[in-house]
Amino acid sequence: MSEPRIRIDKWLWHARFFKTRALAQRASESGVVRLNGARVVKSGHGIKLGDILTVPSGREAVAVRVVAFGERRGPAPEARLLYEIVAGNSLDPSAPPP
Repeated sequence: MSEPRIRIDKWLWHARFFKTRALAQRASESGVVRLNGARVVKSGHGIKLGDILTVPSGREAVAVRVVAFGERRGPAPEARLLYEIVAGNSLDPSAPPP
């Protein structure tokens, strides 16, 4: 049995890294998001628990470990439970969105 996976654009939207799923898709397809160090060029690429994503956040990038999948795009405190920060800034809410 294979490990559960979720589309990278959907997870990024659930985790509130992007305001819309379309923005998450565009970022995934443009190669600015990295999965375990490799550029992602398909928004439908599957991710699994434990993967490391590097995501633009304002003028910096933040590396996060996927610790859960969301069932929906919930409030920020709920979204924060989907990942843990590995490196980068602290995702200051006052930082401008990507």
